[in-house]
Amino acid sequence: MDEVAGAIADPVRREILEMLRDTARLSAGQIAERFPISRPAVSRHLRVLRESGLVRDEVVGRQRFYVLDASRLTPLVSWLAEFNRDAAADRRSGWEHRLDALETEVYRTRRERRTGQPEENLNDPDPHRPAVPHRQRQ
Repeated sequence: MDEVAGAIADPVRREILEMLRDTARLSAGQIAERFPISRPAVSRHLRVLRESGLVRDEVVGRQRFYVLDASRLTPLVSWLAEFNRDAAADRRSGWEHRLDALETEVYRTRRERRTGQPEENLNDPDPHRPAVPHRQRQ
């Protein structure tokens, strides 16, 4: 997973992966012509991608073609998905807490309007409402 993460850390290599995703296979020359960098630099990027297993090469005659092997991304994607799942759960629990607090405040306000007294002066609190300390009004 570290090798794959290192390989996709570079924007040129990510663009090469996108090119290979959109096209079945490309030669080093076809890849190099799309970048403002030297062919040897593109070859180095392709070597990193090949060594990480994200790209494999196929030799046809005297030409070498590169093909994407996205299966090597699966462990990294799964690992990252755990963070997304945890973040979504945190957002949900945060919203639930806020909505519970809002519900408590709405209940308190309605009761105060109905009785004309602040809640702490009432002797008969609703047994169904959760106990929440009364906030000081400013």
